[in-house]
Amino acid sequence: MQDNENSVGAASGDDGIVELGVAAAAAAIRNGEITSEAYASALLRRARKHADLKSFITIDESAVLTAAAEADKARAAGSTAPLLGVPIGIKDSYATAGLRTTLGVGNLEDFVPQQDADVVGALKNAGGIVFGKNNLVEMSFGLTGHNSPYGQVKNPYGHDHVPGGSSSGSGAAVAARIVPASTGGDTVGSIRVPASLSGVVGYKPTNGRWPGGGVAPISHTLDTTGILTRSVEDAALLDQIVTRNTSAPGSRRSDLRGVRFAHAPRQYMKVVDPETAVHFTAALERLRDAGADIVEIDLGESFMETANLLTWNFFFREMREAVGQFVADNDFPVTFDEIYNDVKPQLKEIWSQVVVPDGPGYLSDEGYQSALTTERPQLQRRLGQVFTHHAADALLFPTTPSPAPLIEHGSTFTIAGHQVDDRFLAYNTIPTSGAGLPGISIPIGLSTNGLPIGLEIDAAHGADSSLLDVTRRVEALFGALPAPA
Repeated sequence: MQDNENSVGAASGDDGIVELGVAAAAAAIRNGEITSEAYASALLRRARKHADLKSFITIDESAVLTAAAEADKARAAGSTAPLLGVPIGIKDSYATAGLRTTLGVGNLEDFVPQQDADVVGALKNAGGIVFGKNNLVEMSFGLTGHNSPYGQVKNPYGHDHVPGGSSSGSGAAVAARIVPASTGGDTVGSIRVPASLSGVVGYKPTNGRWPGGGVAPISHTLDTTGILTRSVEDAALLDQIVTRNTSAPGSRRSDLRGVRFAHAPRQYMKVVDPETAVHFTAALERLRDAGADIVEIDLGESFMETANLLTWNFFFREMREAVGQFVADNDFPVTFDEIYNDVKPQLKEIWSQVVVPDGPGYLSDEGYQSALTTERPQLQRRLGQVFTHHAADALLFPTTPSPAPLIEHGSTFTIAGHQVDDRFLAYNTIPTSGAGLPGISIPIGLSTNGLPIGLEIDAAHGADSSLLDVTRRVEALFGALPAPA
């Protein structure tokens, strides 16, 4: 086992092969146009070249090459597995058999699980290869990509800017063309925020659609496993594989005629960077020009504040029990208290206030029951009306209220003249999480200083397949971002 700290220049000819997405790479390997070994080797060279991004904690190069060679043998023997020979990044909150799994904390720097997380198993069963373990915010608790033991992840579009979190390494690795896809986890926006800031596609399924076994939790009410890719086509393919959905794929329509989109500017545009607002408004016009119906709605005076309070309450209240149960059930050689005592001071201070039961901000049993039985159902009803009362196919908003802040600003920065903390990066993504809806962030352009701007598209509970189909058609209007320099 080795970390990817060595620096070796990329071989000539790698630029084309590393641009391949999941579906394209799988097809090229199946058709004999490239070998898995050649593809994996190019990606490993890319990882070494961009080791300064800190997007991976662990890569076992020999294991990757061995798996690629085995995939080539399987292909020669007639295998047509849908992911045969395609390397995938795995967020280091997912257990991986035989490959260390740290959860982003120093206590687990040498821990190697015996079993794979359910999603990892599904990817392997489809022929996929575990490329390595993506860096993440410690215990997936944060939105900037800062990790004390394993390093600050950098944004490929601007190395002095944050990549988003908590699936920070996943977003950075996909954007930097180190892997065509990486798994992520989303509790309040931890797939969609890094997708937006790092310029990739981030898909958060409906809660419960993807399995969560073997993935370190924060909140059983909110947690969702998912994927970061460079195209909606790849996200849809991986969704079919993980969910074992053998039904017919979505329509092959390319137009948006008859599609009805809702947007709620009073709620989702309250504090938004001017460039982000311009890009979002231009996106609405482009959708109208493509034949879509755009309707403006109002979700109510206190909608965002209530949704944010409710969702953070679940996040903080459920974490200690969820983590403690997870490490015990999955034979991780650590307790919650040991993790708590070892995390960086800033994180420990937050946990002491709202995560541990004797903290002054810890949610009471009565408050928790009210959140579960009254407040969350109300949020679900209000968002559900977008798709029933307003008859919308999807809800649109800027994924993040600004492009990526500077790393040097830490957890406090300014957006549109308002001083905010890093939790504000998830301000728009949080209602989706609180209600358990599916959502996808896609890139729609770059700011004047070259940083990605994301558009989120949400659908009704369980409408993942139609969401992926509609988003594929929206994506075609904007095209792909240029690769980071």
